[in-house]
Amino acid sequence: MNATPAVPVWATRLLAARIAKGWSQRDLARELIKAADKPLTELPNLIRRIRGHETGEHRPDAFYTTLYCKAFGLTEDQLFGTVIKPVPALALPTLSPDADLYERITRAIEHPSRVDLATVQWLEHCLAEHRRVEDTIGSRPLLPLIHAQLSTVADLARGAQGPLADRAIAVLAQYAQFIAWMCQDSRQHAAALAWYDRSHAWALEAGDACLASTTLNMRAHQAWSLGDAQRCVRLAQASRWHDGRTTHGVQGMAAQMAGRGHAQMGEANQARTQLAEAEDLIRTAAEHPEDEPPWMYFYNEGWFLMQRGMAELELGDGRRAADYLERGLSTLPDHYRRDRAWYGACLARAQALQGDAEAAISTALDVAPDATALNAYAVTELRRTAKDLASAGAPGAEAIKDSLTASQP
Repeated sequence: MNATPAVPVWATRLLAARIAKGWSQRDLARELIKAADKPLTELPNLIRRIRGHETGEHRPDAFYTTLYCKAFGLTEDQLFGTVIKPVPALALPTLSPDADLYERITRAIEHPSRVDLATVQWLEHCLAEHRRVEDTIGSRPLLPLIHAQLSTVADLARGAQGPLADRAIAVLAQYAQFIAWMCQDSRQHAAALAWYDRSHAWALEAGDACLASTTLNMRAHQAWSLGDAQRCVRLAQASRWHDGRTTHGVQGMAAQMAGRGHAQMGEANQARTQLAEAEDLIRTAAEHPEDEPPWMYFYNEGWFLMQRGMAELELGDGRRAADYLERGLSTLPDHYRRDRAWYGACLARAQALQGDAEAAISTALDVAPDATALNAYAVTELRRTAKDLASAGAPGAEAIKDSLTASQP
């Protein structure tokens, strides 16, 4: 199978700039019309043009480059340059360092032994912002950019001295973990495994037990996604070896991964026992969210409800699965487009499993566009549901397949 071509960095920046403004493509089209000093094409055609630019299918010519810069209030280098100095990054307002910090970062890149705490803190902030953007635009556009950042972070980590070295290497481990997740999300499983292993090694070198444990949890998730339930459970159990030096949230993640592995093997009692333990740990973690590591920002009771829904789906209980998934989805913000596509696809399957074909079709049609754009796993789940509904003679099942086809870029 051929790999999906990477989206150009300039296209990623263009998409991220729109997301940062909270604009739809229609909103952006209207802003371009305002910025233009001559009439543009009709609105539907302009939206299609924007879509082609954001996917990297066509690079904007000089005229549209100028319009985009006017609309966003950014320079051409910020929006379309191959590198934003001092570190490759998306054109997000929250990532613009002030003059002093810019000088510090530039000096550290030129002479890594001069890296300081302010530079490392900015890198941590940069990674956190890109994690949140990835929730909305998906992994494929961001992967080449984060790879470019990692190279810079690795140079800085090698130059860090004394106590700062541990923190710099921990940031490096976080970058590797994020790359591993995006590789996994893009179905590059061998690359994901290699990057999880690299992240785990760097986490141990930095003495970061929470991150070392998390990389094992994420490898457990990868095993689950490949149908290797036994390895999923073993990796989740290995993560617990760090108990006593990890947060309640990280321990809760391990417990729920073990529960999902047992559910995949059809072991209902073990699955629900592990999930009950995870629920207790998560509630304890919620009492002091400030104690959790930054990459656990998404981990809350709503997210856990959806994990329980996935487990019940594995156990074949459509009613319980639908209840958990509906409750969890009601708490998930709209900008988590990739996750809403996945859990929505799971909900459609749960609804089909309990015999509510009408609800399953409605849910599937609702999430199909984002599934096609952002989540290949969700597409697979929706196709499976459509096939099951068609086999059961449900009218309208073909509409799911048609929607997935129509949503393809």
